[in-house]
Amino acid sequence: MSGHSKWSTIKHKKETTDHKRGQIFTKLVRAITVAARDNGPDIDSNFKLRLAVEKARQVNMPKVNIDRAIEKGTGAGSLGFMEAVYEGFGPGNIAVIVAVLTDNKNRAVSELKKIFEKNRGSLGQPGSVSFLFAKKGRLVVEKKAAADEQMLKLIDLGVDDVVETETGIVVITPANRLDEVKSKVEAEGLLVKEAQLVYLAKNSLELDQATRAKAENFLESLTDLDDVQEVYTNL
Repeated sequence: MSGHSKWSTIKHKKETTDHKRGQIFTKLVRAITVAARDNGPDIDSNFKLRLAVEKARQVNMPKVNIDRAIEKGTGAGSLGFMEAVYEGFGPGNIAVIVAVLTDNKNRAVSELKKIFEKNRGSLGQPGSVSFLFAKKGRLVVEKKAAADEQMLKLIDLGVDDVVETETGIVVITPANRLDEVKSKVEAEGLLVKEAQLVYLAKNSLELDQATRAKAENFLESLTDLDDVQEVYTNL
């Protein structure tokens, strides 16, 4: 199982170069609001909310926006949002899992179908591709000069995988140990840049250059939908 994917690198670069801050803020506000609605507004006791808030801080969302989203989650304004996960196949038969947070499920499904069909893919039934993925915790740790020494420290924490990438050191953990491992990493004096629960492909699919370009455009189109929170793939 690979702890990193080509698509995650491409996605990160696009997020930092395309200036899609407004769209990113909108998605994060939804995530914060629903996390507060489902498990309460206390960040210390609500792990899901803590992850959403930390992600918002990583993209420099103003504190007032974060506080407003949490407050909204404790009122009636968040009741219309629902979470859903959809599965399907895209160009080159890549497997895709799409995590959605929407106030209109019919609209979300319609928009997803349109993109899948336009790219000669198809939405599948629940379970059609999820067996190709595992639910995991994923951390990105800031890389220092002595990266090898860092990686040895991280491996000693008993994690599933440690991979050095352009953007940092990716650490993969069991889903139920994400919070624990994050605390241990920070106790080592290391900076955690990202922390989230993900669907990680058990094996990666290799495509030729032309098909890969089509697949990347397809994945970007999915990511651009307002109702889509995350897109996971075996690309």
